[in-house]
Amino acid sequence: MKHSLQIGGASGFWGDAPHATRQLLRDPDLDFLVYDYLAEITMSIMARARLKDSEKGYAVDFVSEVMTQNLSRIDELGVKVLSNAGGVNPMACANALRAEIAELGLNLKVAVVEGDDLLPRAAEFADRTEMFSGTPMPAAEKIASINAYIGAGPIVAALKAGADIVVTGRCVDSALTLAACMHHFGWGQGDHDLLAAGSLAGHLLECGPQATGGNFTDWKLAGDIAQIGYPVAEISADGSMVLTKPEGTTGCVTPASVCEQMLYEIGDPRGYILPDVVCDFSEVRMEQAGPDRVGVTGARGCAPTGQLKVSATWVDGYRVGMTFLINGREARQKAEVFAQAGLDRARAILNRLGAPDYREVSFEAYGGRPGDSDYEEISFKAAVKHDDARAAGLFLREMTGAALAAPPGLHIFTGGGRPKPSPVVALFSFLVPAITLSYRVTLEGKNIPYQQSEITPNEPKPIKGEVPEPAEADVMDWVSCPLEELAWARSGDKGDKANIGVIARHAAYMPYIWSALTEEKVSAVFSDYLSGEAERFYLPGTHSMNILLHEVLGGGGIASLRNDAQGKSFAQLLLATPVRIPARLIANSEQGGI
Repeated sequence: MKHSLQIGGASGFWGDAPHATRQLLRDPDLDFLVYDYLAEITMSIMARARLKDSEKGYAVDFVSEVMTQNLSRIDELGVKVLSNAGGVNPMACANALRAEIAELGLNLKVAVVEGDDLLPRAAEFADRTEMFSGTPMPAAEKIASINAYIGAGPIVAALKAGADIVVTGRCVDSALTLAACMHHFGWGQGDHDLLAAGSLAGHLLECGPQATGGNFTDWKLAGDIAQIGYPVAEISADGSMVLTKPEGTTGCVTPASVCEQMLYEIGDPRGYILPDVVCDFSEVRMEQAGPDRVGVTGARGCAPTGQLKVSATWVDGYRVGMTFLINGREARQKAEVFAQAGLDRARAILNRLGAPDYREVSFEAYGGRPGDSDYEEISFKAAVKHDDARAAGLFLREMTGAALAAPPGLHIFTGGGRPKPSPVVALFSFLVPAITLSYRVTLEGKNIPYQQSEITPNEPKPIKGEVPEPAEADVMDWVSCPLEELAWARSGDKGDKANIGVIARHAAYMPYIWSALTEEKVSAVFSDYLSGEAERFYLPGTHSMNILLHEVLGGGGIASLRNDAQGKSFAQLLLATPVRIPARLIANSEQGGI
């Protein structure tokens, strides 16, 4: 057995750059490639595609653009491929792959993992309520997909049976990497610390170059992002790892870039719940182990809960929106007058027809003043929701129809006419006992025995770490500076929640950052968006904190009318927050360590 296992993260979403595979395959020591394609909205899109064509419903470009171009090299190196590109039709994806393999005269074996698709069991869940909002299950005819987030077990079974490529449906993103580790090192279901380490490796790989300089606070360090390197995890049998990237690529791999990714889209870092393990990342340590090499240790785990999260997507009416530009003095007021005129006209027509009003209206301005005068240049988005697609489209018709009556400075970049209404795809999440799922693992059409083990349920207990108190300072010594001078930060989404991971540039800064970013202060910063509460969690191992904002994305995903429905901009907003800190502490600190 090799001393370490090398896994490349080749895709972070459906539409990621196909050249990543070729880049990673330049390394002859690579063992596995993992591909994450799925998000909740992706499942809904794939479900609609399968309804139109029984051979669709998977990430077609995984086969046509990624695998077809690289199968010969994969075969030559003996690299194994794990991917959730199967979406809602993993068997069709596998069949398409087999056709390409046969065309090239190769002998790669393709396995399929099924069992996550619970749509045929929809009637069983009719009385369920949504696990976060408490709303009842939508009517069956509105539901597009119901999928459980499965773990690593059936993927390991496929690898043990001799699979070269494993295609799954909706599995947890990090489970692909964890399965590779469990198979290679022989880790068992009771090796909770090791399972947490493997899951952390998967979490670092699952968003591709976001661990190697993408979406990074210090973005200039990444250089020419056209040539950015995709991440490679070198994992040892004890769970320690080094994160790096291929030679000859741009980007940057530092403790800060890696820690930003560790905190991305998580909740409580001491109780990060996955199907195979509940992870504790609070004491993870990161250190620079060479140029573009970061050592990662310290993940801990405990037994899983025995429950699997299930996400259903359903059609909750229609939405439509448009962004336009306007400049001059009082640009915001001019934009609002224009959008409101369209809304008033549309509402008058709906009223005459006896139709209901719009369920939601969203006007948002972006931009400001390029100089010191009253002159402004802004973009302005106007959007609505309605149960009837025709009523949604009516709003844009009436708004654009008022263009010649609009205040001066209105301009639009367009060539395709008015946007058309699209379905509002909402998310409905609930839990099911893991033992109730029935898996089917096949290798080249033959069934592979797999029996999941019953799990003794574990209920994680939230624990908050103690944060050091700020040191006393002379009243004349205090200075105020933007958070960005003291910390790195990254934000992301989970449904209608957003998280912001904040990492102190020096450990000594953390008490002052924690003192400044109270729940009350964070709630005030996001008061224009936040309907729920703000929580925060401390991670002493990386002198960082995670902020979790509840009910902040207007429903999230394409259920939202927001400009930023995924919270991607939230970290940048928070980084402008002033923090009071002793001046001599900044002068005496060397930034950059975690």
